[in-house]
Amino acid sequence: MANIMANLKTFQPEYGIGTNEPLFHLRSYAKGLMVNACAHALFFCKLLNATKQKKENCGDVPAGSQASNDNQRLKIGIIGGGHLGKQLARTLLHFGAISGNNIQISTRRPETLLEFHKLGVECVYNNKQLIGWADVAFLCCLPCHLPHICSEIQDSLKNSCIIYSLVTAIPLARLKQLISSCSILKPQYKCSENSSFCMWEANRTILEALKDTAVIQATCPCNSKSEITVNMKWLAAVFYAVLNSYTQQHLSYTRALRLLNQICFCEGNATTSSPFLVCEHFINQAFASSLAAADSFPWFDITTVQLKDSPLSQFLETNTSLQEIIASCYFNMITALATKSEDLTTSTTKKIPLTAVLLKPTKSLIFQIDDSAKKMEETSSTDSEDL
Repeated sequence: MANIMANLKTFQPEYGIGTNEPLFHLRSYAKGLMVNACAHALFFCKLLNATKQKKENCGDVPAGSQASNDNQRLKIGIIGGGHLGKQLARTLLHFGAISGNNIQISTRRPETLLEFHKLGVECVYNNKQLIGWADVAFLCCLPCHLPHICSEIQDSLKNSCIIYSLVTAIPLARLKQLISSCSILKPQYKCSENSSFCMWEANRTILEALKDTAVIQATCPCNSKSEITVNMKWLAAVFYAVLNSYTQQHLSYTRALRLLNQICFCEGNATTSSPFLVCEHFINQAFASSLAAADSFPWFDITTVQLKDSPLSQFLETNTSLQEIIASCYFNMITALATKSEDLTTSTTKKIPLTAVLLKPTKSLIFQIDDSAKKMEETSSTDSEDL
């Protein structure tokens, strides 16, 4: 069959539009959403993976053993091998220092994902298998496919598995009904009026964009001045999900808070007076006072956290100091990942000055990244999202 688009220049993958063309604004806006979605998913996976690594110090398996390492790595599933699923997988593999063996993609056309097969990613068409294996499952499918997927995976869904939805057309409340889970994350994005979106440069790949410190700064979840912002309740739910990971490991709430503060805020740094998260930031004071030191946090419904006000979301919305600290944490984490991906031979990650960050954060956090991170060239893709 002849390709009816063969002679249509604007439909070709390599076609680049000029800044004065009508479609530039729309394409830049779409690219901005994609960059933000991938950056925030990367941030969440790095935080959750850090909680998995802390488990090594609490179990009976010798630290550093192969069994220990296999158990501690975050298992990430992606349902949908279309454009969005591919971009997310490339971001996690390139920046996340995540082995291909710890990522699975379920798609109706696994034969189209040869680049990921070569990196050790298991690409199959088996949503049930993926959902039963993964610690985090990203939904990157078409909205029309979602009801069928939800009914298909319900029986295989583990209580500890977090569903992370990037399907924009299905509201969170509806998704909760479809999948019958209280562990769903869904970022909601809002665009500022009269924005040009030129900074996202629609002809630049996602990987190239995330190596730009200005882009990293613009994707910061606490940056209210950005053209595209994510809702604060999503950010609160991210931290509740991290605490759930510690609860799953049977850690006391005191130890969980200590580890969380160490991961995010460099607790113990005597040179700063920045506030740290305490028990009352997550639960009401009456319940917090009833907890014994050895008690774990309750299991949080992270779906409800995004639908209603929570102690943490209220604290985040009113406390600019905490917003600045989280902005610093996010900026340094993503910048360190980008720096490491650029030069894998560097043994230590350089500290990036934060004078350019819009929120002027008061504290920085540098994550050491595994030298085994793989570089991968991102190729342009115009195929639609599928299962």
